[in-house]
Amino acid sequence: MSCVIGIDAGGTKTVGLLADLDGNVLRQARAGGANLLAHGELEVEKSLFQVIDALEAPTPPAAVCLGIAGAAGEEEQQLLRQVLRRFGLRQPIRIVNDAFVALVAGAPAGVGIVVVAGTGSIAYGVDPAGTSARSGGWGYLLGDEGSAFWLGHAAVRQGIRAADGRGPATTLYERICAEVGVDVPSGLVQWFYDQELSRYRVAQLARIVQSAADEGDEAARSLLDQAAQHLARAARAVAKRLHYPETFPLVLSGGAFKACPSLFQRVEASLDLPQAEVVRLEVPPATGAVTLALQLLRDG
Repeated sequence: MSCVIGIDAGGTKTVGLLADLDGNVLRQARAGGANLLAHGELEVEKSLFQVIDALEAPTPPAAVCLGIAGAAGEEEQQLLRQVLRRFGLRQPIRIVNDAFVALVAGAPAGVGIVVVAGTGSIAYGVDPAGTSARSGGWGYLLGDEGSAFWLGHAAVRQGIRAADGRGPATTLYERICAEVGVDVPSGLVQWFYDQELSRYRVAQLARIVQSAADEGDEAARSLLDQAAQHLARAARAVAKRLHYPETFPLVLSGGAFKACPSLFQRVEASLDLPQAEVVRLEVPPATGAVTLALQLLRDG
């Protein structure tokens, strides 16, 4: 039986789908994050191997599409092709930015804008002429505003400021301390700076911001509003560099939206893009990679 493989490799997790030539998903597999800049070649190779091996394709796939962060340059793409060939994959391979995979998952024609807010954040778009543009996606030290990490980091900062009297009252400090198992500011500081903990642990605190906001915490509500404004600003920056003569889909994707459901409404309210038709991505972004693998097969 002929099949294709579509992979969405992000900073937190890698998801692979095995599908038949009609696009029906036959099997799904998961592994850890795979970002060349954040994890390095060996960790990326490990995660990709785990996913491809677990998919147990009955025959060599007819085509493979890998959507992955941190692989914008030709050198990185060549490295990834070599990694995939070491797994015995000699079939047509397409490597794209993981944001494009999410866009195609929500807008199969591959035209529109996607805002991805996971551990990191990025806005990416393609217009009907095929021109593409991006805003953000530069990593947690230089960007990623509005992401789950940004929310978790901001919540810890807001909580510490409240605890030592520099900021407005908030329940975020007590909530975060209870979550991570500390009871004094110095304990929270030590937890935050512990090099054994990854920034993905900080990103997991985003859901605490949502629960605090739901219970009336104004500081938490303000953080969610700021996150939404950052994400909307990135979408507008992309839209300004592209041309859409008609309405276009604007896909919202990523774990931050799942951890903080109110981000959907907050971003939509902040967009100021009358032509945009907001789409909440309800399927795994890896389905976009399946679509692109099938397209690669059709295009020869």
